[in-house]
Amino acid sequence: MFSKTPFCFKDICLILTFFSFFFLSLNYHRSTSIFQKLTSFSSTITAATNKNSPTTVNHLVFSIASSSKTFSKRKELLPLWYKPNSTKAYVFLDHTPSDNSPKNIDLPQILIYENTSRFPYTHRKGARYAIGITCMIKQVVARDDPNVRWYIFGDDDTVFFVDNLVKTLEKYDHNEWYYIGSNSESYAQNAYFSFDMAFGGGGYAISRPLAKALAGVLDSCLMRYPNLYGSDARIFSCLAELGVSLTHEPGFHQDDLWGNLFGLLSSHPLSPLLSLHHVERMHSIFPNMTKIQALKHLFKAANADPTRISQQTICYDRKNSLSVSIAWGYAIQVYEGNIKLPDLITVLRTFEPWDKDKKRPHFMFRTRVESNDPCKKMVAFLKSVDSYGNNVWTNYTRYRVGKTCAKDGNKIKNLEEIRVFSRKLDADTRQ
Repeated sequence: MFSKTPFCFKDICLILTFFSFFFLSLNYHRSTSIFQKLTSFSSTITAATNKNSPTTVNHLVFSIASSSKTFSKRKELLPLWYKPNSTKAYVFLDHTPSDNSPKNIDLPQILIYENTSRFPYTHRKGARYAIGITCMIKQVVARDDPNVRWYIFGDDDTVFFVDNLVKTLEKYDHNEWYYIGSNSESYAQNAYFSFDMAFGGGGYAISRPLAKALAGVLDSCLMRYPNLYGSDARIFSCLAELGVSLTHEPGFHQDDLWGNLFGLLSSHPLSPLLSLHHVERMHSIFPNMTKIQALKHLFKAANADPTRISQQTICYDRKNSLSVSIAWGYAIQVYEGNIKLPDLITVLRTFEPWDKDKKRPHFMFRTRVESNDPCKKMVAFLKSVDSYGNNVWTNYTRYRVGKTCAKDGNKIKNLEEIRVFSRKLDADTRQ
């Protein structure tokens, strides 16, 4: 018995050693598994946090269609909304501009349209560079910026109200397929192209996953639509093939109009102003200013309270029997008498239709025409903006042109200045 004891003790030691290694091994793999699960859980939380974090200007990328012919003149519009330290944007040209002076340092990076000679183009009145503009989406998606949620497209004569665009896009889930924009103000333009197409000059937004899907099929899609006029019609058609329709946001403005935009800007729909197009073609939006000076003046108010810019408010002064229409940050109209609200919110026709054909409707909205009688209405335009914290004061000065009112007792005859106090508008509370 005793002769076998050392042998048994040795066996027991070996068995215990084996089980020690076995349990250590199990414990190691178990700890590793737990660590991996914790890491995976942490990554999931991070991803969920990123998914649900608020959309900011850093999540937007702007692609601006231009040309070497128009860029030298229209580049002065870019600093109105493009800020080098916060806005991501690219300007697309047909070739590198010769002007490389230091004054261009604060402009967006320039990219060159890809060669599109392999794609057919048969529209008799158009130009094939429209295909290059269509392909901008491929080029910006290929840059593969992981922080991008929305790709924004516009023209070099488009100005954007970036803060409002951020707030508007925050309503939508950027992980879904979205195509967001607006059609034309012109009935004829919509009838010719589509009532459900986002017009490129007014600008439109495409969510990141949809942009990637579109970029993947764009080449083959372009081969099927050589007959279309512009880039926006091609984007619309290719997205239709993917089963995506337009999400309409009325703040995008194609501005297919001629003349004076006063009527449109002074009765803007109750949604944030997102863009203006054809700003060179229209009259100056403020009197006695150049077009660029007038736009800079408008942006003073827009920068003070972006969401409120051009939003219409109707007030009534019963004591003096006056009706007041305020387009915040732009202009105020004061009327003698109590004018019905539906009349005041109807767009004043200060512009001409894009298409002069009288056999069909001109606009996508109702318009009204007013008398020029100076005793019935006065107009005051924005003079200055002062802000402190959430408090904003806007001052408006009367604009006199033509005849003056000689009627005794007229309540608006001597009205020269109007001062408006407001608190910054919170788009989430819709105050």
